Amino acid sequence: MTKQEKVDFVINTLNQLYPTIPLPLDHKDPYTLLIAVLLSAQSTDVRVNQITPLLFAKADNPYDMIKLTVDEIREIIKPVGLSPMKSKGIHGLSHILIDKHDGQVPQTYEALEELPAVGHKTAAVVLSQAFGIPAFPVDTHIHRLMYRWNFTNGKNVVQTERDAKRLFPKEVWNDLHLQIIWYGRQYSPARGWDLEKDIITKTIGRASVLKDYYKKHPPISSS
Repeated sequence: MTKQEKVDFVINTLNQLYPTIPLPLDHKDPYTLLIAVLLSAQSTDVRVNQITPLLFAKADNPYDMIKLTVDEIREIIKPVGLSPMKSKGIHGLSHILIDKHDGQVPQTYEALEELPAVGHKTAAVVLSQAFGIPAFPVDTHIHRLMYRWNFTNGKNVVQTERDAKRLFPKEVWNDLHLQIIWYGRQYSPARGWDLEKDIITKTIGRASVLKDYYKKHPPISSS
């Protein structure tokens, strides 16, 4: 298969598997999505979705959030981990949103990445999922699968994002990055990987990845 045929195969397969795409993090508007994505760093979406209702019951907008102390925020979000840094970030960015953006979440990478505890990936998720602006956030699942599919060299997420944007049409970025995440979780996880169920990697995967997999999981002889 040519590289373009492989790209088309990925897009078509994911569209068949995920014609409708659920959003991993529960939220109701750009602000609550921003907070949820910030909380998800080095945590799981399931854990975040358990904690955000507790936090948002007290403050689901920057004006109410700054009425809480950093310690009050920290106490609520402790289960997601990194609570000292995240609580300061949530409190600090809420102040900035009020002071510089009239309480609204901005719609540019530059403005978002100026907010405390907000990095490039968080900004990309907010732009794509809250505002529909084409972006390609790269998480661990996308980074892993782009390497397994031989679409990137796997050196770092910056290169993976650059390669994804080069390979895939801009109009599919917002759906595709979510589809790849769900596919990675269901069919191509880092642990407990069953290549027989992973039709995309089995069809177009990097030769060294397939060779290593079968070395660790030799086919059962029928004799």
